[in-house]
Amino acid sequence: MIVAERKPIPEILDMVRHAASVAVVGCDTCVAICMAGGTKEVAVLSAALRLAAKREGREQLITEACVERQCEEEFNEPLVDLLATHELVLSMACGVGVQTLAEQYPSAIVYPALNTRFMGRPEELGTWSERCLGCGNCVLHKFGGVCPITRCSKNLLNGPCGGSEDGKCEVDPDLPCAWQLIYDRLAAIGQLERLWEVEPPKDWTTSRDGGPRKVVREDIVP
Repeated sequence: MIVAERKPIPEILDMVRHAASVAVVGCDTCVAICMAGGTKEVAVLSAALRLAAKREGREQLITEACVERQCEEEFNEPLVDLLATHELVLSMACGVGVQTLAEQYPSAIVYPALNTRFMGRPEELGTWSERCLGCGNCVLHKFGGVCPITRCSKNLLNGPCGGSEDGKCEVDPDLPCAWQLIYDRLAAIGQLERLWEVEPPKDWTTSRDGGPRKVVREDIVP
């Protein structure tokens, strides 16, 4: 899932203070799960903006809305009247949702209320950890299902740096050493021999090389 967090209130206020009307639009998928931009978070942020406007003596209309997924235009279609009648749209989606709204409604001013962080997984209530960079060339089968590109602080592909201690990362002792995790996992599934294989330098052409990426499924495109 995509993990995001709300921008600081002062930063958001700087973006919206000048607007007479603001539509706060949430997204009830990824950012709702990480408690950053769902229906509840829209209500909390909207209340904070109303209080700030009242404290500063400003007249400002704050309207709340939420859709299932801002990254898909069909889910944003019910917003057409709302966006047309508000001076500014404050999107509580990830960066993809913000850009989708802006492209779908080119006359609308769309600002982000969140900082998009990474693709990750929940560890416990209120805690998420990064698991994937979306590099476009997955090597999880070689490393026991542990991604050294994402989870090793030094992105090492051919063994540990030698600075870890008691299974903890040299860069951050609160992090597990990715290569300790890789070793333990390969041992558990009987594939330790994989550690003898030399992994070539990472080919980043499948990542950000050449600009934004696009995936086209030829089998379903008419």
